[in-house]
Amino acid sequence: MKVLIVVATAGEAARLADLPARVVVSGVGPVAAALATADALSREPFDLAVSAGIGGAYPGSGLGPGDLAVSSVIVQADLGARDGDQFLDLTALGLSVVPDTPHAGIFPAWEGARGLAERVGAACGPTLTLNTVTGTAQQALDLSRRHPGALTEGMEGAGVAHAALFSSVPALEIRGVSNPVGPRDRAAWRIPEALSATRRGVEGLLGLG
Repeated sequence: MKVLIVVATAGEAARLADLPARVVVSGVGPVAAALATADALSREPFDLAVSAGIGGAYPGSGLGPGDLAVSSVIVQADLGARDGDQFLDLTALGLSVVPDTPHAGIFPAWEGARGLAERVGAACGPTLTLNTVTGTAQQALDLSRRHPGALTEGMEGAGVAHAALFSSVPALEIRGVSNPVGPRDRAAWRIPEALSATRRGVEGLLGLG
């Protein structure tokens, strides 16, 4: 299986550079990730596009720093509109992320996701993509309620999945947990542990774990 791995930063790429896959650094955010993914997929064929990197874990996920999450679905969680305190997703608005077909920005993950999670000891569930990192406990709880079972928050997964959809390539998100989603506390982040978890997930995907 020929795998494209898209990461946001050079630091994430450095931990994966020696693995037998194409690793592309996109920059931060779903737009940057989508552009980098589309460019890579236009240049050569791949069997799977993976958004990999570190992220935060949602309340109720049962995950903490150093744990690993594999996507069951990849969700563009902030795409919609606010009506007072209510969030309206694209389905409620009658809009779509693709032409002429209803699509609310919820992308199915690669069919092997659950098996991978079992092999590497990861949780498997929804992974959420946001343009702005969540910074309060209430926002974290609101997102968890809106997306039951949500595991992690990142900024690139849905961009990779969106670009992969247009190339008819399956997509997957792998996130090593560095911190809880909520109030920003850099001192509590465990980035080395999160990077190690991400590598473990990618190694398992590539049959190296």
